[in-house]
Amino acid sequence: MFNKILIANRGEIACRVIRTCRALGIRTVAVYSEADADAQHVRQADEAYCIGGPRPADSYLRGDAIIEVARKAGAEAIHPGYGFLSENADFADASESAGIVFIGPKAASMRRMGSKAGAKELMQTAGVPVVPGYTGENQDPAHLQAEADRIGYPLMIKAAHGGGGKGMRIVREAGEFADNLQSCQREAGNAFGRDRVLLERYIEQPRHIEIQVFGDAHGNVIHLNERECSAQRRYQKVLEESPSPFLTPALRQAMGDAAVLAARAIDYANAGTVEFIVDPAGNFYFMEINTRLQVEHPVTECVTGLDLVAWQLQVAAGEPLPLAQDDIAQSGHAIEVRLYAEDPEAGFLPGSGTLERLRLPAPSAHVRIDSGVVEGDTVTIFYDPMIAKLIVHDADRPRALARLREALSQCAISGPKSNIGFLERLVRHPAVVNGTIDTGYLDRHLDEFMPAHEVNRDLLLGATAARLLAQEQGSRDGAAASNDPGSPWAVADGWRLGHAGQRALAFLHGEERLELHAHGSGGEYQVEYDGATHTVAGARFDGALLGLRLDGRARRFRVFDHGRELLVHDGERRLRLQPVAMYRHEAGTAGAGADNVVAPMPGRVVVVKASAGDTVEAGQEVMVIEAMKMELSLKAPRAGTVAAIHAQAGDFVEADTVLVALAEAGADT
Repeated sequence: MFNKILIANRGEIACRVIRTCRALGIRTVAVYSEADADAQHVRQADEAYCIGGPRPADSYLRGDAIIEVARKAGAEAIHPGYGFLSENADFADASESAGIVFIGPKAASMRRMGSKAGAKELMQTAGVPVVPGYTGENQDPAHLQAEADRIGYPLMIKAAHGGGGKGMRIVREAGEFADNLQSCQREAGNAFGRDRVLLERYIEQPRHIEIQVFGDAHGNVIHLNERECSAQRRYQKVLEESPSPFLTPALRQAMGDAAVLAARAIDYANAGTVEFIVDPAGNFYFMEINTRLQVEHPVTECVTGLDLVAWQLQVAAGEPLPLAQDDIAQSGHAIEVRLYAEDPEAGFLPGSGTLERLRLPAPSAHVRIDSGVVEGDTVTIFYDPMIAKLIVHDADRPRALARLREALSQCAISGPKSNIGFLERLVRHPAVVNGTIDTGYLDRHLDEFMPAHEVNRDLLLGATAARLLAQEQGSRDGAAASNDPGSPWAVADGWRLGHAGQRALAFLHGEERLELHAHGSGGEYQVEYDGATHTVAGARFDGALLGLRLDGRARRFRVFDHGRELLVHDGERRLRLQPVAMYRHEAGTAGAGADNVVAPMPGRVVVVKASAGDTVEAGQEVMVIEAMKMELSLKAPRAGTVAAIHAQAGDFVEADTVLVALAEAGADT
């Protein structure tokens, strides 16, 4: 085994590898960009070195700088994690040439799988079923258009290199092909450094099922069963589980055998994932092999009881696989979701900023948290905005889903917006509960997973009781610290001479202002809201849990009070409120207006599609920016004439920057 390894990655995967190495007595070396100087993987590693600027191209994609650090630090091996250089055969070769073990498959195997096009051709020759399409090297747009017309629509354009849902587009008619091709090539070039694409027939309502494989240098190849990843949005996985609720034992056996056959065809060693697409009838087709550890590997670890990172290290050190195929056991059911800094109600726009509050469930025998950040850390614009992976495990699928719902209810994030509420609705949706979701369901029915706009009365009353109790406690604490702790002025009951005491509270729910009036104290209140009076009785805190009776009905809430933000959860739903001063004048917030196109978040301009003086239509794409490794299309808010362009391709822009200005309606230009 190794004495010291370098981790050529960041975030939760770097922290994950550090954790396993520490358990094995292996010292770790981290690398980091200028944006990650205070990151958790830097703090947790035994030593760490800065390798460049915040952009991946200036740091985590600099293979030469990473190898130089490995030499300097005396690292015997490099673990690439996933993403960045993990599937870069040239980097694997350079590591080996420097006398440093690359913890992953051989460069030759990676080259055969590094191109989705070449992989499909190889698998077809090996007898593994593949989806019909075009995988040729001729990337002339006219030729690709002709091939698309031959294959027929709908079809999918896919980046030939890379993964993670980047560089993928569905095209449903010939007239949409050219624009989608250009966008896909740009995104692939930005994410992976290569813009080659392949075309394949698009299978309607498919399932996405992948098989974890492992090989060693002694000719052993096995699989560790499947993970189903059919809950996806824009090809990004949002829920992964094992075992799949769709597979029969016979189909599981057939897919496992095909995955091993695919791995043997390329002389595969170390961890990899063979991904299949499965149609409603159970016919499966090879999609790709990811020649690295996957983000969702904890699902497999939970049901097998194995440490896949430890296996990677053992295989890279020349040891044989610890187990044979017949020794692989599967116990219970595991599910993983990813907590992201993003705004589902704004098209899942990635977020950034300081994690002012980060509350996650405590790890246990049933709950696992993999994260690369802690409260107070910053989610930057330069990398994927994942905050944590939440993984649960129990005896069967219904109990695992129940564990996941409970774990999500304990999560609270303040600072950037998050997808927690979206995930809570996802894991209660019939398509997930019944195991019938396909890869396109979320995109077809996204409205079913969005929150209701009306405010739940019980949650609002629970928030009101929590705020009243907090005010009273604050008054008591202030009195206790004063010269007269027994003063009657310390009783925060709103008492007034000649009439019943009343306290007014105001909250913002999004842009809606909510006003309530309460009488009483000590957990006994009459609350007036929206023309009705409600009785709150027996309100008491037990840690973060609030118990009370609302109009005679006992309720229980989990409360997160961050001062500037109040979150109340009843076990199924959450309500996020911003307490505001009751009598403060709320100034109107001016929007960007209908005459400007603004940056929705910090990012880099990748293409400008309009010029000053151009006439544009409402909804016409005028600019594309790239942020968090995703392209965002910016469109004209109305028909008109472009008055000015304020940014050019390559510029970095801040959120709310005016990028394109339209002439005032009716004005001459």
